[in-house]
Amino acid sequence: MSNTLSKKDNALQAIKFALFSASAGVIQVVSFTLLNELLPDVQGTNALTKWFFESEYGGCYLVALILSVLWNFTVNRKFTFKSAANIPVAMLKVFGFYCVFTPVSVILGEIAAQKLTWSFAEYLILGVTMATNMVTEFLFCRFVVYKDSMNTNESAKKKEKEFTNVSE
Repeated sequence: MSNTLSKKDNALQAIKFALFSASAGVIQVVSFTLLNELLPDVQGTNALTKWFFESEYGGCYLVALILSVLWNFTVNRKFTFKSAANIPVAMLKVFGFYCVFTPVSVILGEIAAQKLTWSFAEYLILGVTMATNMVTEFLFCRFVVYKDSMNTNESAKKKEKEFTNVSE
């Protein structure tokens, strides 16, 4: 099947990605909220523990982001991009994206959380970061990760075969 998509297919792909990203967003918001609201105020003994428990935003965001990325990668690879690409290679490419996105978003989010004193600031920062993440990750997956492997899994091949049989 060709990796060139019609305008309709591109739009459907973007809509699917947005819907699956919304489900990943629910995972991220729930896990962020649980960590942000329920973790005890504890003084850590090492730098990592201290940073995680004392940061305004970064530690909770990082854990929530990892959970949502794992979910989003899994469902979008199978259902949105319908890719049979080597999973470790695709995951490594997504990992590369997050090697850039995560430090930038954690640092900027932490700076914003320290500057903004509203009681809901962390959630506003999280929302802006999640929207930025969704758009940039879609573009990265579409044009880098799955560029040459879209519509190559069994589901896509079966659909193409059915379409070919009907049009004959």
